[in-house]
Amino acid sequence: MKRLIRDVSTVLILSGLMLVVDAGVTLVWQEPVTAVVALIRHTQIDRRFLSERTAPLTRVDHAALKPLRVPIERIAYLARREEREIVTGDAIGRIAIRKIGISFDVVQGTDELSLEKGPGHYPGTAFPGLGQTVAIAGHRTTYLAPFRHIDALRPGDRIVLTMPYGRFTYVVQYDKIVLPTALWVTRNVGYDRLVLSACNPLYSAAQRIIVFARLSAVTPLGAARQG
Repeated sequence: MKRLIRDVSTVLILSGLMLVVDAGVTLVWQEPVTAVVALIRHTQIDRRFLSERTAPLTRVDHAALKPLRVPIERIAYLARREEREIVTGDAIGRIAIRKIGISFDVVQGTDELSLEKGPGHYPGTAFPGLGQTVAIAGHRTTYLAPFRHIDALRPGDRIVLTMPYGRFTYVVQYDKIVLPTALWVTRNVGYDRLVLSACNPLYSAAQRIIVFARLSAVTPLGAARQG
C-alpha cells in the first residue's frame, strides 16, 4: 500500500510539473502539443497550385490569356482560375510579414482542420488581384501561432502575399478590436484590401483583432508576366 501511494504521488507530481511546463511554454512561445500537430499537418498541405509545373495551364487557359496584354488583366484571369480550382485545405500562396518575423503557407479555408495547417483564407472573400477584400485568419497561441504578434503591426508596416501569379505588397492602415460576429470586416470597400483576423486577447476567443491593409504594389509572376 505504501508503495502504491508513493507511485501515485510520483505520477501526480510529474503530471503537475508537466502542466506547469506546458503553461510556461505556452505563455512565452505557444502551446507545444498543437505545435507538433501543426508541423505534421503542414507536411500534408497540397501545394500543387503554387506552381505551373504541378498545376499546368490548359489549352483553354493559354487561349484566354493570349489576347490579354495588360499584366493586371492576366493576373485577374489567373486569380479567378485559382478560385475555381482550389479546394479546402490546399495551399494558395504564402504570407510574409517581416515586422513580426513570419512566413507561412496560406491554405484555403478557415475551418478547424485548415487552420491547423497554417493561416487560412476566408472562402467568402476574393483572391488577390481582383480588386476586392482578401481575408486571412490565423491562430495566436496554438498550431504554430502564425498570428501571435499581429498586435505589433503599425500603420505603414508591409505585408507580402505571394501567389503563383503575382506578389502583392500591402501596407497596414490600422487595427481594430471587434466581436466575433463583426462580419462587416470582410466586406468589399472598393479597393484591394487585405484583412488579417485572429482571436483576442491571447488565450481567449472573446474578441477578434483585425488588421486592415491596403494594396500598394503588385509584381506579376509566372503566366501573368508573359505575353
